[in-house]
Amino acid sequence: MFRRTFRRTATAAATAAAATALAAAATLMAPTAATAATATATAPGFIDGTDLPPHPTSPWYPGKVTPGLPESAPFCLEGVLPAPGSWHRGFGTEYDTGAVQISVRSASATAAAKLAAALERKVAACAADWLRTNPGGTASWQDYGTLAVEEGAHVYGVHASIPDSEPGVHLYGIGRDGSTVTVVRWGQMGNLTDAPVPAFRKTTTTAVHKLNP
Repeated sequence: MFRRTFRRTATAAATAAAATALAAAATLMAPTAATAATATATAPGFIDGTDLPPHPTSPWYPGKVTPGLPESAPFCLEGVLPAPGSWHRGFGTEYDTGAVQISVRSASATAAAKLAAALERKVAACAADWLRTNPGGTASWQDYGTLAVEEGAHVYGVHASIPDSEPGVHLYGIGRDGSTVTVVRWGQMGNLTDAPVPAFRKTTTTAVHKLNP
């Protein structure tokens, strides 16, 4: 009887000790998990409508800063932006001009640098890629140079049109601050000569500055 009682008591004690150890481990791990969750849940800083190139006859109407990617990938950015760690904000006017900013918190500065490089390659190849799938259309692109802001930024322009349709022009600002990458796309009907490049370069600089206020 003594042995059986002792064994039961020892088993209960061991179970209680194991439960205590697991609780202690959970307590030690909780701050780390909470910190990671907080970092993931915190949106980077975003531009406002007043940071975009002014429209001559309409104010900019900004949407909400929203987790994840837009429902439809912006022109030239299909398939290159990761959903995890991403946030976006759309902007519209009363006319045909619109914009979107997408920012991604990467796992590290190295991962962010790779993403920024991939975005630059995607935009630089966009006109040629679009022509291959749109025979009879016309497309061109322009490299508007780099910007000395945080870890750097780059501005591009892309024009595309098909016969019997209005041409479209798009500007892209791609930049990085530490492990966070952002891309701003501005677009309207028109050609590259219609694009407000100097003002958009300021937009891109502001977007990168605002990432980690």
